[in-house]
Amino acid sequence: MLLGNVAVVPIVQGYLNTVGENDFHSGALGDNTGTNKSSPIQVGALNTWSKIGAGTFISTSIKVDGTMWYWGRGNNGALGDGQVIKRSSPIQVGSLTTWFKSTSGAYTSIATKTDGTLWTFGMSQNGQLGRNNMINTSSPIQVGSLTDWEQPAANIGSMYCKKTDGTLWSFGRNTVGQLGLNDRVDRSSPVQVGSLTTWTQVSAQGESSFVLARRTDGFIFAWGSNYNGELGINLSGSSQFRSSPVQVGFYNTWADIGAGESHWHGIQANGTLWGCGLNSSGELGDGTTTDKSQPVQIGALTTWKQVAGGKRHTIAVKTDGTVWSWGKNNVGQLGLNDVTNRNSPVQIGSLATWLNVIAGSNHNVMLKAIT
Repeated sequence: MLLGNVAVVPIVQGYLNTVGENDFHSGALGDNTGTNKSSPIQVGALNTWSKIGAGTFISTSIKVDGTMWYWGRGNNGALGDGQVIKRSSPIQVGSLTTWFKSTSGAYTSIATKTDGTLWTFGMSQNGQLGRNNMINTSSPIQVGSLTDWEQPAANIGSMYCKKTDGTLWSFGRNTVGQLGLNDRVDRSSPVQVGSLTTWTQVSAQGESSFVLARRTDGFIFAWGSNYNGELGINLSGSSQFRSSPVQVGFYNTWADIGAGESHWHGIQANGTLWGCGLNSSGELGDGTTTDKSQPVQIGALTTWKQVAGGKRHTIAVKTDGTVWSWGKNNVGQLGLNDVTNRNSPVQIGSLATWLNVIAGSNHNVMLKAIT
């Protein structure tokens, strides 16, 4: 079913929770303080939060009424509220009720509306606002006039968006080929990545320089930086970047992907969890701190549902509604009520009502079901 030109998905709503870094220049937890939290906290009393997103020191959510809210570090206008200051509690972006999906990179935000239009705001140093210039803006401005944009993603200085026709587009910074356009030239307006019309999911993290994408046939592809083997092609190093999509392994049963800064995880159709890339803080969760340049299975469980990567940590939801985390924990981003790193998955609390999780750099945004 389509609403405008965007596919309608079942409405999910619940309580908003956050955990992790929240220091004086952040406010990304939205609790109106500047204090880090090592256990999840509820943001306000409302249970009408729906789609969630996060970037570097930034959080976002769209409510069931279609309003869009941002909070966190806004000194580059990335909160879209017309200001260039931080917000330590959610603030509505304008008054529109037609927002579909939103997320952020390092200093820039990107969102789509239910009419299929694409909007960006924040820093434009590398042309990442997609409007053929390098002018920052602190309020959402439409990118072009097309009405078939659907799924946005962002990393440091680069933007990506999948269209409803299955094509994938990129713009912004391209220092190591992270735009996937077979070169290293920045772009200030959207350019199609290859010619395929079978992309179904794209994943990037606010401070990363690589991208992960999944096709409708179940294969996954990666491109960009490969310093720690994050592309999963059994090679690593500064000279091993790729400027166009390369297939990761031979599995065609991937059901979900989640990119971190220099690592990523994927869940296969059988519910198994796999990780690849940097592992110095245990962010892969395989019980070691050794980097992996090919995907390795994390444990033997077949009950993983959704996964997201942060700067040096990972968070995931199981089919039973429990949420788990592992990796670096210096500011409590694992939500385990301490600041001790973990190199294998540990359950956060005892609740089994988690719907979705998204990782920023050192914080998480979490959606909890109404019970």
